[in-house]
Amino acid sequence: MWHFPVAIPPSLGVWAVFMSVLITQLGVPIPAAPMLILGGTMAAMGQTSYASVVCAAVAATLIADSLWFFTGRAYGRRLLNYLVRFSLSLDTTTRIARNAYERYGAPILTVAKFLPGLGLISAPLLGTTAINFGVFLLWDFVGTTLWASVWVIGGAALHGQIVQLMLLVRHNGGTIFDAFAAIFAAVLLYRCVRRWQFRRWLAHTRISPDQLDEMMKSNEPPLIFDARPRSVRAKESHRIAGARPLDLDSPEPIDPELLKRPIVVYCVCPNEATAKRIVEQLHRKNIHHIRALKGGLDAWQKRGYPVEPLPADFHTAKAHMIEDEGEEGEYTVRARLAK
Repeated sequence: MWHFPVAIPPSLGVWAVFMSVLITQLGVPIPAAPMLILGGTMAAMGQTSYASVVCAAVAATLIADSLWFFTGRAYGRRLLNYLVRFSLSLDTTTRIARNAYERYGAPILTVAKFLPGLGLISAPLLGTTAINFGVFLLWDFVGTTLWASVWVIGGAALHGQIVQLMLLVRHNGGTIFDAFAAIFAAVLLYRCVRRWQFRRWLAHTRISPDQLDEMMKSNEPPLIFDARPRSVRAKESHRIAGARPLDLDSPEPIDPELLKRPIVVYCVCPNEATAKRIVEQLHRKNIHHIRALKGGLDAWQKRGYPVEPLPADFHTAKAHMIEDEGEEGEYTVRARLAK
């Protein structure tokens, strides 16, 4: 029933799993799950062992993640920006990943491979932190073993249906490689369509640094919110003049006066995926006249526009979306100290 090129020879099955997972974890947008499922099917049919397939996947992932970890340690946020900018996954945002690791620490690696946006970015992101490599490797090993085992066991449980599918492919003149190519093309097309939709949305929402500069010089300057994570603000202690820290999770009601002024929000996510999330959350708070700064704070600085040092309480304050009128008629955002 299983003959090359309809299926992979048993002697090459483990190496096929290893190379497939390694290529995927190095950043090539080829899903590794189909090969792991096929490896589980081959194990269920006695053509290889479960342990060999899982070990191949774990070894490939640890090699790739170790390379990403040390690359992240060497190049820092520049590498993260590069990955996010060219990732075809809209869920890959440094803010979501960073918040997850700040909240849960290295143990989040046990489920990172299952969560969109964390699989690729987790290793280089942790490389930018002070975490010990041994700790990273331990939790990455646990998470990778769990991730690989789920797909391999799934392939074994469905081996009958998978064999029938391969026979159908062969009956129509195809091979296992044709099936993998079709899966890859479908995934790539879906992600490209999603990116195209995202770019269309951005075209109506984002604002350039030049446009923001003109708005700030007008008679009705906008409210500017700094949506960078606290850890990033702690390392890069500057902001656009007058920007306030933004707390999207504040349960406080919104002052109606806030709704009368234009709002601009910025972050450090180079593909503005985080900006999209922020804008959508503010829309749910009935704030619809909000724009996202194209390229974030990095683009603002590259254009040569000035920044100012953060005030002493900026790192610890969570800004609520409520305004009070100050002594000179200026608006300030009430802040609550973080716990």
